[in-house]
Amino acid sequence: MKRLLVAAVLLLTAGSPAPLPLVEANDNRKAGGTLRGGELTLNLVVAMARWYPENAGGSYTEVPVFAEEGKVPQIPAPLIRVPVGTKVRVRVRNSLDASTLTMFGLGAVVDTGANAVNIRPGEARMMEYDASTPGTYFYAARTVETDTTLFWENEQLAGAVVVDAPGDRTDDRILVMNIWSRFDAKTESGREALAINGKSWPHTERFTAVAGDTLRWRVVNASIRNHPMHLHGAYFRVDALGLVDIDTAYTPERRRMVVTQDMLPKSTMRMVWSPETPGNWLFHCHLPYHVAAEARLDPPKHDDHAAMSHDPGKHMSGLVSAIHVSPRPGVTEAPRRNVRRLDLYAVQGAQPTDSTWPRPRSFLLARGSAEPSASDLHGLGDLILLTRGQPTDITVHNRLDEPTAVHWHGLELESWSDGVPGFSGQGNAMAPSVMPGESFVARLTLKRAGTFIYHTHLNDVEQLVSGMYGPLVVLEPGRRWDPAHDFVFVGGQRQYRDSALVVNGGDGEPEIRMQLGDSIRLRFVHISVANSMNYQLWRGDSLTEWRAIAKDGYDLPPSQATVRLARQRMGLGETFDVMFSPRERGPYEFRVMRSGRRRYTRAIIVE
Repeated sequence: MKRLLVAAVLLLTAGSPAPLPLVEANDNRKAGGTLRGGELTLNLVVAMARWYPENAGGSYTEVPVFAEEGKVPQIPAPLIRVPVGTKVRVRVRNSLDASTLTMFGLGAVVDTGANAVNIRPGEARMMEYDASTPGTYFYAARTVETDTTLFWENEQLAGAVVVDAPGDRTDDRILVMNIWSRFDAKTESGREALAINGKSWPHTERFTAVAGDTLRWRVVNASIRNHPMHLHGAYFRVDALGLVDIDTAYTPERRRMVVTQDMLPKSTMRMVWSPETPGNWLFHCHLPYHVAAEARLDPPKHDDHAAMSHDPGKHMSGLVSAIHVSPRPGVTEAPRRNVRRLDLYAVQGAQPTDSTWPRPRSFLLARGSAEPSASDLHGLGDLILLTRGQPTDITVHNRLDEPTAVHWHGLELESWSDGVPGFSGQGNAMAPSVMPGESFVARLTLKRAGTFIYHTHLNDVEQLVSGMYGPLVVLEPGRRWDPAHDFVFVGGQRQYRDSALVVNGGDGEPEIRMQLGDSIRLRFVHISVANSMNYQLWRGDSLTEWRAIAKDGYDLPPSQATVRLARQRMGLGETFDVMFSPRERGPYEFRVMRSGRRRYTRAIIVE
């Protein structure tokens, strides 16, 4: 009888395919291959595997993945890390049944064209090159898909390459962004997985540090999309940027301090930063579609934002990492004295009958002793003017019919007030979302004068396109706001379409008049939900000039505060300040461009 049962089981399973291996999330702390005698040998295979980008046992997808021969498949692909001068020999075997691989990023190989390395099913190819230039790079493969009705992304087939110069520190961390997606244009349905080192938030690695530590990160954007990477609560220094097999290391005078760096498709970045304030902080893509709850492999089938609002594991997903910073021993917080107090209201208007327009909402300051109303809405939040060094408490009152939160973008403040519901704070003390009819006091520390942003950090896409953002300007002590010589241009979005750009709420604005020999400050803010913008100043048919003075509220050093052509590309979550000192009288035209089209103009008349 036992033999009969065994035989029956064998017959039932004879035609069943073997289960696919499970993908291992690669934290990029161990390099692949064998390094011996100045030569790295790495044997890779591309095969199908099952990937759980979120929690194990949750949603998964079955995708082509890199692995070292005889080892588990990994996303990102196995790390290549070698000293400069190493001979790199990488053998890639294609074990896929029907898809040809196109390889790039190893040496002089390019993505397309005559130099591309194509590997047919069942074949293997050897790629050799000398790692002659220190820097951060990546390698990748893409499959040649035959179904042209679908939009395909196979960017899980990518991994980091690091070439170390003599004396380089190797205790840095490497973060690789991989995206897999399928989208059917006919049914307007699809799935996607957005991951940092193989995992999507809230399952990404939680970094730890002590206030005052120096952190060195290398970030790789292995995708075909822009990712404006934003750090909460601190600035980071950009030491290098590059594209695939090019690394541009900046000399000390060219390095810049930022809170947001827009990373182009297939690009790399080397950054250094030091958290000064304990608490919980985020490092994430500022494109709302890449961090919203809908960025999950299988998005939630409901939009109950009230139910999700206190749990950052539910109201965020995708390209998000966390840093837990412990207090520095012996350091205590200085008392706050002479605190200024303001009241900021989240106000909403009537629901439009046209479903392509969201319900208007925004943040408005109290009108004297009166609470603002829907009639005061003007497309974006009020300009908030603060003073460097003066502690300021802003009480946020929620008059919406849903929860909200305010992130004080670019400010070096305490974690509790940072504005990420269920995450900002320390230990078990997490800041809540601001529920309808309730309020929250944000305690702001204003360490530097400059141009910043405040905006919602909950139900981001919906609330941002409805107008829940605004400019925040910090002035030097003793300086008063001069609206005749200081102008803010806030780029946002009022509809769900990418092309629906608005500047300063979308209303017509009067021309700016100034005298020859005078100067005006132009402050640029970009806080829409998709794509970059270009801010430009024209004299007739030619660009004029302006002088750059600040990026993300941080004054540029003299080597970078230079006169240049009057054009500035702006990624999501960036601010930039310039001074315009015209050399001749006449009309000028300020323009904001997107996708090569003029979306906003404002005349400047020099008399």
